[in-house]
Amino acid sequence: MAFVLVALSVLLFALHVAVFRDLKGLAFYLALDVVFVPIQVLLVTLILERLLEERERLSMIRKLNMVVGAFFGEVGSDLARRVGRLCGNAGELAQRLAVDVQWTDAEFRAATRFAESFRGEFARDRDWLSELRGFLLAKRSFVLGLLQNPNLLEHDRFTDALWAVCHLTEELEARTDPATLPDSDVDHLIADVHRAFGMLMREWLAYMRHLQDAYPYMYSLAVRANPFRPDASPVVR
Repeated sequence: MAFVLVALSVLLFALHVAVFRDLKGLAFYLALDVVFVPIQVLLVTLILERLLEERERLSMIRKLNMVVGAFFGEVGSDLARRVGRLCGNAGELAQRLAVDVQWTDAEFRAATRFAESFRGEFARDRDWLSELRGFLLAKRSFVLGLLQNPNLLEHDRFTDALWAVCHLTEELEARTDPATLPDSDVDHLIADVHRAFGMLMREWLAYMRHLQDAYPYMYSLAVRANPFRPDASPVVR
C-alpha cells in the first residue's frame, strides 16, 4: 500500500509537470505542504488518536461496570450482608458507608479511605463459616465465569477482589467441616474473609459512584438496598 501511494504521487507529479509545465510552482507548493507535515502529524497522532483512545476507554469502562454490576447482583451484595452480620463493628460500618443519593465526591473519597483502612472485628463462629462455605461454593462457577471476561484486564483492582473471593472459596472448600477446626485455623479463615470484605467495600463504592453519574435510577435502588446497612430495604418510603 505504501509503495502504491508513493508511486501514485510520483505519477501525478509527473503528469502535472507535463500538462502545466510549471515545475517551480509545483515545487513551491510541495515544499509548503512539507512545512506543515509536523503539524498534521501532531493533529492526527496526538489529538485525534488520543480522542479515539479516550472514547474506547470510556466504552470499556461501561462494559466493565456491567460486569461489576452483575457480580454484586449475583454474589457481592449477598456476600457483604453475610459477612457484615459477623462483624463486631457493623454499626460503624453502616454509618460510614451510608451512601445517599446526595453524596458528593468528597464523601465517596472519605468512605473509600475508610474502606481501605477498615479493620473488622470478627468472632470465631464456626457455624457461620459453614454457612458461608455453602454460599460461596454455590456461586463459584459464576465468579469463575466472570474471571474469563477479557474486559477485566483493564481493571486490576476488581480482578484482585474476585481473586480474593475465589481464594476464600478454595480455603473453605478444603475444610469439609469448619465446626471441627482449631482456633488457629479459624483465625486464618477469618483473615481471608477480612481481606475479601475490604476489597468488596472498595469496589462497591467505586461502582456506586459510577451509577450515580451514569444511571441515576439504578443508583437509587442500590442506595436503598445498601448491603452494608442491616436496616436497608428496597421499598421506597
